[in-house]
Amino acid sequence: MAGPLTMSASHILHRGRSVISKLNKKYRLPAVTSVTPADSTDDLPSSSSSSVCSFSTTPSGDLSPSSSASTIDIDNSPPATSANVPQDAARAQHFFELGQQLLFGRHGHAKDETAATEYYRMAMQLGHLEAQGALAFCYEFGLGIQADFVEAERLYILAAEKGNGLAMSRLAFLRKYGRPSVKIDRIESEYWQQKINQQGPSALAWLMEAASVDNDDCCQYALGVCYHDGVGVEKNATEAFHWYLKSAEQGNARGQGILGYCYGEGFGVERDRQKAMYWYRIAAEQGESVALYNIGYCYEDGLGVERNAYEAVKWYRRSAELGNAFAQNSLGYCYEDGVGIGENLELAAEWYTKSAEQGYPWAECNLGYCNQNGIGVPKDDSKGAYWYRKAALQGHARAQHNLGFCYQNGIGVPKDPVEAVKWYMKSAERGNIFAFHSLGYCYQNGIGVQQNLDEAVYWYYLSAEENHAPAQLSLGYCFRNGVGVPKEPKEAVKWFYRSAMQGNALAQNSLGFCYEEGLGVEKNREKAVFWYEKSAAQNNPWAQCNLGFCYANEIGVAQNYEMAVKYYSYAAAQNHARAQDKLGVCLQLGQGVAQDVKRAVRYFRLAADQGHLAGQYHLANALVS
Repeated sequence: MAGPLTMSASHILHRGRSVISKLNKKYRLPAVTSVTPADSTDDLPSSSSSSVCSFSTTPSGDLSPSSSASTIDIDNSPPATSANVPQDAARAQHFFELGQQLLFGRHGHAKDETAATEYYRMAMQLGHLEAQGALAFCYEFGLGIQADFVEAERLYILAAEKGNGLAMSRLAFLRKYGRPSVKIDRIESEYWQQKINQQGPSALAWLMEAASVDNDDCCQYALGVCYHDGVGVEKNATEAFHWYLKSAEQGNARGQGILGYCYGEGFGVERDRQKAMYWYRIAAEQGESVALYNIGYCYEDGLGVERNAYEAVKWYRRSAELGNAFAQNSLGYCYEDGVGIGENLELAAEWYTKSAEQGYPWAECNLGYCNQNGIGVPKDDSKGAYWYRKAALQGHARAQHNLGFCYQNGIGVPKDPVEAVKWYMKSAERGNIFAFHSLGYCYQNGIGVQQNLDEAVYWYYLSAEENHAPAQLSLGYCFRNGVGVPKEPKEAVKWFYRSAMQGNALAQNSLGFCYEEGLGVEKNREKAVFWYEKSAAQNNPWAQCNLGFCYANEIGVAQNYEMAVKYYSYAAAQNHARAQDKLGVCLQLGQGVAQDVKRAVRYFRLAADQGHLAGQYHLANALVS
């Protein structure tokens, strides 16, 4: 389950070793051969989903194209040639500066965001890079033009490819967290963050001036994000909070939402979950989808409010229906596990799909699991591996482990132990305890790597120390059997016990065996039966057979052949060879069950076919008698 946006530990990805830019190269502006008045936009690129405000030839203030404040006549401009390139550059800069003055109300001019966007557009047509980034910013935040994330993304990509710092900073954000119709791609996010960090704080000059000098709430929010994630500047939680607060106090919904996060997580300010909910609600009233999602998360986990799964679902749904990928994934989880709403696996898969198609790695991983296990969708191992790979390539540790498991076992992909180890290692580098354990298993058994028992113990120990029950069991086996370490029965018991206390059925059986035989612990047959019963209740055939043996031989319990037959039968039905042989003996002798030699022979044969020596012996004796 994902935590609150934006900087919860489950969402933040460490930088990958190799960063690949996967830009969509189809975004290209048409060549501009002449500059026309912006109220004729036939030759301007526009998203089909955007509603572009037409430019008025007489914008408010004294900065209209015909105003005495403007010394450049934009009408009837000749086609650009090499001879007038310097003139075009000067005119582009002039238009850009007019846009700046109108967007931020500089030099005593009244703000006119609509006119500002058109000046930016004209400057952009003349090749002005900063204007392109500024226009994209206007599209993202709905400044003077209808908000359009898709058009913002398109323009940001064009500007970022040419080195515009504003565009790179915003792409680093959008690719990391997404926005409705903007796909998450955390490898690309890391790429843009690396690029802007190479330029340093100077790349953020446009944002810094607007945030500090012009007191612009959108720029204050965006600058806070840079300090939050270390984009172009050093990470600084206090500085991030400072800018978020300034933005929020001016009524900016995104600033208010992220300020709520700061209070909720104690990021740059002392934790105060009541204040977190206050700011989330203020932002939610403005329809901010991230705040809606975070309110749902608070209700699900009882953070600052009383835990209420039904309220959580309500808020998740409101956010999800606005296209928020995090909320769509959380709503899918609620449907899958019946949290706050009736279980509906088909709807779970549907919401996971909506989120995964926006590139959210948690949803991609969840959808992979659904496809692999037939949860809400037809079972399809290939699709399972496909979605695991999508998430794994974004650095999602659990998906990397699951993809490795697919390669190890040939599930949806060709079996490839070396590839399995590669993905386990990637996952382990991100601290995934499942991957630690899987690597231990590979090293112990020489799967995809040369067998190395010392390495096996090392990885088992890392996982076991993180309280991973299967790894604790495996480490217990190593100490019991002297695999990679000297035999140490007491140490084995310690790890079996830790695993057993977490409900691991195999560990419970192993602990029972230690008590029965007095391995690393004082012999105690009653405790042996206790742990066998715990394990047998989870349908572990080894424990069922052992418990049957205890009843048959009066070990820790009164002798009771009927109970022995009962547990032998449970285990034999799971094809447990020892239990099949023991059940055969009971049938042959009529102990706890009506004598039936034919059935006894059948069970002896089942055990013998699995190579069980006692079964082979009893079968031979039964056939010659």
